[in-house]
Amino acid sequence: MNDDSTIYTGKATPDAAADRGWLLGHFKDPADPRHSEDVEIKWGVHPKGDERERWATAEKRTALLVLISGRFRLEFPGRTVVLAEQGDYVLWGRGVDHSWYAEEDAVVLTVRWPSIPGYRVDEPDDRHRPEPSGHLSG
Repeated sequence: MNDDSTIYTGKATPDAAADRGWLLGHFKDPADPRHSEDVEIKWGVHPKGDERERWATAEKRTALLVLISGRFRLEFPGRTVVLAEQGDYVLWGRGVDHSWYAEEDAVVLTVRWPSIPGYRVDEPDDRHRPEPSGHLSG
């Protein structure tokens, strides 16, 4: 017997708009099939020049980011990774500080685990964008 409440179909871009790109995680209603305390999935649509407002520090999750289209740069302490071809990806573990910058219009899929309630970097009201050639910080 199939329970339709356990099947969800959607479109990533409009669905992601409701939660800053996140499609699945602890922040969804527990009755929603997209609720998970184990994993979070994000469909990130980033215009050229978009960047993380400030570095994510004291990371408590592991993350995998896969480039769908465009060109996307990730900054880690002492290392820069540029994803330039569809399917390029980077994985980083707990405790790895990071930031990112869209070098071109880009779409990325991020999977991170576990899904931790209360762990979120809110965007400040006054956004400062350093030059793309500079070190990303916030």
